[in-house]
Amino acid sequence: MTDLTERLSAIDAQIADAARTAGRDAGEITRIVVTKFHPASLVRDLHALGVHDVGENRQQELTAKRDELEQAGQSPLAGLRWHFIGQAQTNKAAAIRRSADAVHSVDRIKLADALHRASEPDNGDALDVLVQVNLTADEGRGGAEPAEAGRLAEHILTLPSLRLRGVMGVAPLGEHPAPAFERLRGIADSIRSVQPDATWISAGMTGDFAEAIAAGATHLRIGSAITGPRPDRG
Repeated sequence: MTDLTERLSAIDAQIADAARTAGRDAGEITRIVVTKFHPASLVRDLHALGVHDVGENRQQELTAKRDELEQAGQSPLAGLRWHFIGQAQTNKAAAIRRSADAVHSVDRIKLADALHRASEPDNGDALDVLVQVNLTADEGRGGAEPAEAGRLAEHILTLPSLRLRGVMGVAPLGEHPAPAFERLRGIADSIRSVQPDATWISAGMTGDFAEAIAAGATHLRIGSAITGPRPDRG
């Protein structure tokens, strides 16, 4: 685990530097380690190093890893939170809800409704959700259009089994990320004017988390810079 420890420490040091430059407290920033394509054993290793937030892009992988690490008769890894950060199909909503502690990629009313319908009557816990905003000019990309984000947020607030936490966005490829993250921050501010508790801004990955921190990001999604190269799936 030496290499993993070193990579984790290096990223945390960079996050601290970026926060200091932005005049922010690094302690208010959550680092989510994206473990896409890596085995469940890596999640266990990360947890042993003090990681409490991991992210997955695919429902099947999220479910399989969480099930493997929480087999009957074993205690769950204390304090570990699972974030679903990929594009979600409505027919996978129930499976996502069973395995995720937070869903960052709610981009349409139909998906919000599906996640709400999947709530279990005996479980009073609300699911943390974020409105994903499309920060590109491509309408085919994931995320609600910026002009629709507020309406989606207001709809989520009508669903008692969902807890609106904030917004999520991915910077456009081939463009400087700072302007896109500033647009996301503006949308976040607008949503907070309606729901003050919606304070999360999920933005920033390995190549652009410094710009995301400068724009107020509270949650960063960082993968191979911590986990190392993804295993060959061929």
